[in-house]
Amino acid sequence: MTFDRSIKIAPSILSADFADLGREIRAIEAQGADWVHVDVMDGHFVPNLTFGPPVVKAIRPHITTVMDVHLMIAPVDPYIEAFAAAGADIISVHPEAGPHIHRTLQAIRAAGCKAGLAINPGTGLDGIDYLLDLVDLVCVMTVNPGFGGQKFIHSQIGKVRQLRDMIGDRPIHIEIDGGITPETAPLMTAAGADVLVAGSAVFKGGSVADPAPYGENIRAIRTAAEAAL
Repeated sequence: MTFDRSIKIAPSILSADFADLGREIRAIEAQGADWVHVDVMDGHFVPNLTFGPPVVKAIRPHITTVMDVHLMIAPVDPYIEAFAAAGADIISVHPEAGPHIHRTLQAIRAAGCKAGLAINPGTGLDGIDYLLDLVDLVCVMTVNPGFGGQKFIHSQIGKVRQLRDMIGDRPIHIEIDGGITPETAPLMTAAGADVLVAGSAVFKGGSVADPAPYGENIRAIRTAAEAAL
């Protein structure tokens, strides 16, 4: 992965057809997805249960772009090596998911992955100053983690502006996860974001049999996001 601040659309396969993930992934990439976002939930840290390392390993051969793995699990440290071995390019973790987030980020990088820090809507930016030199991405949650299809939380726009100022010229992506649509995307790119995770807004209206709507949805989000720059 080379760093650049161009707008990237990262469809979340949480909204894909779980019975046909391989073809769903190939379809969204063919329709213009820049990254593939994989939401890992444990039913403990968040109120839902999704994928483990075996599923991530199974879908890895279908991904030709970037596998962006968001771990919503606690404890997180024991599973970093497994997700790295499964093929994650980026592993993002929440500071609340372990006692020593600095060490967790070090472990992600030591496993050969890019390190991401995920910030919940109710979590402030205090304390991340000393972590920025260890991260490649900060994911700002614009919904509460755990379910797809939630409404965008507008109070996070100011957080993204503050984060962008804190990052300065460091090569760190700002990712937005939750409620991204053609209406909310430009609010976040204007504030400084460059990676937009979208689930239902990408997959609505399409299928592996008819993936054209995926492309239409991705282009609509991208066009709106880029217009705000």
